[in-house]
Amino acid sequence: MAENIVQRLRDEIENGIVTNQFAPGDRLDEMQLAKHFGVSRTPIREALMQLGAIGLIEMRPRRGAVVVEPGPHRIYEMFEVMAELEGMAGSLAARRHTDTDRTELLAAHGRCEQSAKADDADTYYYDNELFHQAIYTASHSSFLIEQCTALHRRLRPYRRLQLRVRNRMKTSFSEHGGIVEAILSGEAELARALLRQHIAVQGDRFSDLVATLAQREVRPG
Repeated sequence: MAENIVQRLRDEIENGIVTNQFAPGDRLDEMQLAKHFGVSRTPIREALMQLGAIGLIEMRPRRGAVVVEPGPHRIYEMFEVMAELEGMAGSLAARRHTDTDRTELLAAHGRCEQSAKADDADTYYYDNELFHQAIYTASHSSFLIEQCTALHRRLRPYRRLQLRVRNRMKTSFSEHGGIVEAILSGEAELARALLRQHIAVQGDRFSDLVATLAQREVRPG
């Protein structure tokens, strides 16, 4: 229960940051947030620590938690690296997956299907995390799993924001189908290519994301 509360608070504050309710440079006061959400300072502090771990806030002397945000170019660079890491994970998963990995991947794919059909972007976001985690696990490379998980965590708010781009959730699930088929049929290079394409923020998709980020720069007075 406590973990669910922290997750909810983290998501609410994270959403406030990516929608510019909390702008870069804003101080996040624990007491004010606790009062706003009707909780004690302890889960607020834990939520802020988690947001600090992915680089959305940083702790500064005499100011406490302050919102920071990488610019669009930095985000683009992180997606580029994520695409390569996920491509590698998919390639290794195609070559190394076990029967257990197969079961977990299909189960995660099934959950994504349910949330996509329900048009529930928030649930799909979490199901999508489990889907990608299943691919990392199936790579059977502990170092790669660590690196994928760490960068996935840093990109979490922006991946979530992408799902709000028109038709992105349905497109994402459609792409999952080809990825699953390639991995389970042992087509390593195809799995690599499909995952790189799935993750890379390029062309219209990158333009959509930048446009969404730009809209958040105008805050109501």
